[in-house]
Amino acid sequence: MLEAGFLQLAQWLLTPILALLGVAFLYALWMAGRVLVEAWQRRDPAYAALRPPAGTALDEIELLALRQLEPLRLLSRVTPMLGLIATMIPLGPALQGVASGQGNAALSVFSNAFAGVVLALAAAAIGLVLYSVRRRWLLGELLALKKRLEAGR
Repeated sequence: MLEAGFLQLAQWLLTPILALLGVAFLYALWMAGRVLVEAWQRRDPAYAALRPPAGTALDEIELLALRQLEPLRLLSRVTPMLGLIATMIPLGPALQGVASGQGNAALSVFSNAFAGVVLALAAAAIGLVLYSVRRRWLLGELLALKKRLEAGR
């Protein structure tokens, strides 16, 4: 009874997880566009993504930078897990289909399951690249702000 409940719960999770993967992939593409625009804007030496109000402590500015990076960090770390879940949920019924001699139906389930993990890995890869680029940019800005604050003392 407990196993059947878990199986049913897992089946109910498949649609929301696939929806989340679709949203994650669209978010990754959207953020790629934003980072490209930011790269274009960074050609101007006066551009700064971190524009804290005057008198803001350096710790608060670091927190602001982390807040800007956190969505990309989560994208790159969570989507592979969601992809694994999206692959594992239909895998059990597909293997049961193979065992009962319904190989063609199982192949259809396998291809759908692997499509979810491919989408998840693509979103995670995009997120990781964007996270790395933006992190380097923001750390450079933090270093420049720190130097200006130390020079002003």
